[in-house]
Amino acid sequence: MQFPRNLLPLRNNHMQSTMKSILGIGNAITDIPVFLPDRFLLNELGLQPGSMNHIDGQKERQIWDALQGADLHPVQGGSAANTVAAVSRLGMKCGFIGKVGKDALGNGFKGELEQNGVCGCLLEGELPSGRAYTFIGKENTGMPENGGMAEERTFAAYLGAALEFVPGELAEEMFQGYDCLHVEGYLLQCPGVVERAVEIARGRGMVVSFDLGSVGIVKNYRSRVERIVADFADIVFANEDEALAFTGEKGEEAARVIHSMMQDGIAVVKQGEKGSVVLKGRELYRVAAVAAEAVDTTGAGDAYAAGFLYAYSQGADAGKCGEAGSLLASKVVAVIGPKIGKSGLEAGKTAIEALLK
Repeated sequence: MQFPRNLLPLRNNHMQSTMKSILGIGNAITDIPVFLPDRFLLNELGLQPGSMNHIDGQKERQIWDALQGADLHPVQGGSAANTVAAVSRLGMKCGFIGKVGKDALGNGFKGELEQNGVCGCLLEGELPSGRAYTFIGKENTGMPENGGMAEERTFAAYLGAALEFVPGELAEEMFQGYDCLHVEGYLLQCPGVVERAVEIARGRGMVVSFDLGSVGIVKNYRSRVERIVADFADIVFANEDEALAFTGEKGEEAARVIHSMMQDGIAVVKQGEKGSVVLKGRELYRVAAVAAEAVDTTGAGDAYAAGFLYAYSQGADAGKCGEAGSLLASKVVAVIGPKIGKSGLEAGKTAIEALLK
């Protein structure tokens, strides 16, 4: 798809203003953590311990049936949904567009969005709602650290109704009242949806924030990622592995390559414990990670984006935005799962507000 170049001049104007509301768009996925005493269930299901698996409907039903009677605690997930939920809990107006099935998980996803203060625009598909199983167990490493045991995670993701999203379902009114569109790269699995979304956003003068999503997304949809970064993105988020897959470089050099592709804007490369690199114009910021006792890194990148976008909405410079991102990421890695607890969120917000004074 060729993007209309006559929409691009809006960028330099709206990047100077601050945004006060964020609309996320992405895969509406429910995260289902499953704690295992051993590998028996994984072996029964034919899942390689420690692997990442994209599964079909038949395999999903096998897993779902095997877990009946288990004490499950599903939580709303998905990269963009996690980000806007965190931003909303910080006090900003937020919305989310995605697609769910006509089932209990879809209703639960909508309900949790509402609990987080997010205005959900959820389309309904014919397939079951998307879900991502995380099987959490222990692996015997044979090493003395931690008693010779290390946490082992095995993933099985079923996108279901999320993959039924089509461009024609997007309407201008869904974007009304929002100043920024935050897009997850995973949505590129739905042909044309990201392109249509950023086209509408640009036409409305919105800031466009784009998270590359994963190494697999970068490799499988490279030409589309390049076009979105070059023609539409005002802010680009990538972790170190995604940046390397996209640019062939790491850290500062990766940020420079991404920034050089953009018309104007901010390139962010997240480096885990090493912090992050933020590049805007000629200003390069090396942002340190905030110390935390990490128990689970799930959702760290989504929380970083939330802190970054919240600070950006307050008119902070790119360096401060990166610091706010690191602050919020440090709160999510201290808990199991992609959601920050109430006390952690309050502490994070207080720290970010002090940073922005």
